[in-house]
Amino acid sequence: MPSKSSTRFAALTVAAVCAASTIVLTSPAHAESVRIHDIQGNTRMSPYAGRQVTDVAGIVTGIRTYGSSRGFWIQDPTPDADPATSEGVFVYTGSTPQGVAVGDAVTVSGTVTEYVPGGTASGNQALTEITRATFTVVSSGNPVPAATRIDARSVPAAYTPAGDTAANGSVNALPLRPGRYALDFYESLEGMNVQVSDTRVVGATDPYTELWVTVKPRENRNHRGGTVYGSYGAQNTGRLQIQSLGRAADFPDADVGDTLAGTTAGPLDFSQYGGYTLVAGQLGTLESGNLRRESTRAQRSGELAVATYNVENLDPSDDTFAAHAEAIVDNLKSPDIVSLEEIQDNNGATDDGTVAADLTVAKLIDAIEAAGGPRYDWRGIDPADKTDGGEPGGNIRLVFLFNPERVSFTDRAGGDATTATGVTKVRGKAALTVSPGRVAPESEAFEDSRKPLAGEFVFRGRTVVVVANHFASKGGDQALTSQYQPPSRGSETQRHLQAKEVHDFTAKILAAQKNADVVVLGDINDFEFSATTRILEGRGTLWSAVRSLPRSERYSYVYQGSSQVLDQILISPSIRRGGAFTYDSVHLNSEFHDQISDHDPQILRFRP
Repeated sequence: MPSKSSTRFAALTVAAVCAASTIVLTSPAHAESVRIHDIQGNTRMSPYAGRQVTDVAGIVTGIRTYGSSRGFWIQDPTPDADPATSEGVFVYTGSTPQGVAVGDAVTVSGTVTEYVPGGTASGNQALTEITRATFTVVSSGNPVPAATRIDARSVPAAYTPAGDTAANGSVNALPLRPGRYALDFYESLEGMNVQVSDTRVVGATDPYTELWVTVKPRENRNHRGGTVYGSYGAQNTGRLQIQSLGRAADFPDADVGDTLAGTTAGPLDFSQYGGYTLVAGQLGTLESGNLRRESTRAQRSGELAVATYNVENLDPSDDTFAAHAEAIVDNLKSPDIVSLEEIQDNNGATDDGTVAADLTVAKLIDAIEAAGGPRYDWRGIDPADKTDGGEPGGNIRLVFLFNPERVSFTDRAGGDATTATGVTKVRGKAALTVSPGRVAPESEAFEDSRKPLAGEFVFRGRTVVVVANHFASKGGDQALTSQYQPPSRGSETQRHLQAKEVHDFTAKILAAQKNADVVVLGDINDFEFSATTRILEGRGTLWSAVRSLPRSERYSYVYQGSSQVLDQILISPSIRRGGAFTYDSVHLNSEFHDQISDHDPQILRFRP
C-alpha cells in the first residue's frame, strides 16, 4: 500500500495538466470579483486558473485542520441555473485556519489554482482551489447551504466519456454532462456540501480512517454486501469514499456489509487516494451487518487441497503469526500444500544483507502446530539481496508449506536465486530439472519482482507440479477517476511478460506429458478477465478456476470499494477435464477492518 504522505503541487491551466512536467501561470492584470460558479466553470478546469480574484462570497461549510491540505470550504447559497457549475470551492490556507467557523459568511480574495493531488504525473484530476488567500468574516451563525443529496437516482449509470484524443485522452477540457456521466456528476459538485443516507459499506475502514460506501445498493452486489468489479466496463459508479472532519478516534470501525445509517454530510473533495471523497462534518451511525469470516470445508481423503495465501510482509517481528495460523488451520482446514506470498527475511525491513527466511517460516509452522494443525514441512529459495522488489530490506519471496503426512516433496538439487529450473522426462513422465527451482529468474520479466517458485509434489502416487507466483503490482497505474479516460494501466506490461514466461514453462511440462497435473497459483495482481490471465492461460494450457464460481463470488481483494480478483489458481487440462475439483475464495481478510492481510486465500481441491 502506498504511503499517504505527499508533497503539494500547484498545476495551473489545462496546458499545465496535460504536460505533466510543466506548470503554467497566467500573470493577472488585476483581481476580479466573481462568483464561485464562475470560478468553477462547466469543465474540470477553472477558466480563472492562475488569475487573482477578490471578494468571492460564500458560507463556510467545513474546516480541515489536519494534514497537508488545511483550509476551509465555502459555498454560494444562491446557485446559478447551470447543473454543471459547482457552487463550492476549497480555500487553501496551508496552516490551520484561524478566526473562521462553519456558518460564517465570508469574502475571500486570492489566486485560483488547479491543484493535482499526487502531482501532474499521477494523472489525477485537478481540484480547483483559492490559494494565497485572505478572507473577511462578514457575519456568523448563518445556515449552511442545504446538502445536495447523492443517491441511486442522481448518479448516472455511465462512468465517464472517452478522453479528448487531441489532449492525450484528458477529459479536462470537455464540458461536464452531470446528467449523463458519473464522473461529471461528482465533478459538478466539487467543493459543495453533499449528503448520503443509509449507505451500505463496501470497503472496510482502513488505517487512514477512510471507508467506502455505495449509494447504489443493487449495483453488482454480492451476498456478503460488497460491490463486485467484474469487467473494465463496470466501474461501480455508486462507490464513494468517506473521510471525516472530526477526530480519528471517532471514526467508525466498519466492515463490508455494515450500514452507515442516517445522514452523512460534508464537502465533496478529491483525494489522491480514491478520488471523489465526502469529507464528513456529520457522520451517520454505524449499524453492523454481522459479517462473519468464512471457513472452507476440509478436503476428503482422496482430495489434494492446494491453497494460495498472501500473508502481507510477514517477518519474525510481527504479531500476526497466531492469527495466520488460525486462518490456515480453522478457516482453510489445513490444506495439503500452501503457497505463501510475501514471506520476508529473518529481520524484515532491516536492510543489512540478510536474505534467509528460515526463522520467519519456522515461527509460522510452530504457530500452526500450536493452533492444532499439522507439522508442516517447507521449501523455498532465498532471493539475492534487494532483487525481488517489495518493502526495501524485506526480500519477500514465495514459500511452499506442505503436510508430509499427506504429500511428499520431490527434491532435485541445484536450485538457487539465479538458476532456472527446466523440464525433462523421468521414466516417460514430465519432471523438473531442479525442485524447488525458480522459473526464468534471469528474465527481464522478473526484474525487481518476485521469481516464480516451482516444485514437484507426490500425492497418492501421482506427481503434481505446483508453480507459485507473485506478479508485479498495479502501482503506478492511473486511477479510475483519472483525468485520462480510459486510464492507463502501465503496470500490465511487466505482468504480461511474466505471464508469458510462466505460460511457456507450463506448456513445456504439458508437451513432455500431456496429462500432467499442473497447478499455477498465487497473487497474480490482475483480474480473471484481464489480458494477463488470458496470456497465462494460453490456448488451453491453463484455466483460471476462479471462473468456476458465480460471478458475484469472484473476488479476493477489496480496493476502493470494489471486490475484485487478484489471487488466482489456474489448472491444467487433466485437472479441469476430470471435473472432480472444487474452488473456494475464503473471505476472511479483505472485507474486515481488522484484517491480518489485505488478501483472501484461495483453495482448490481435486482428485489427481
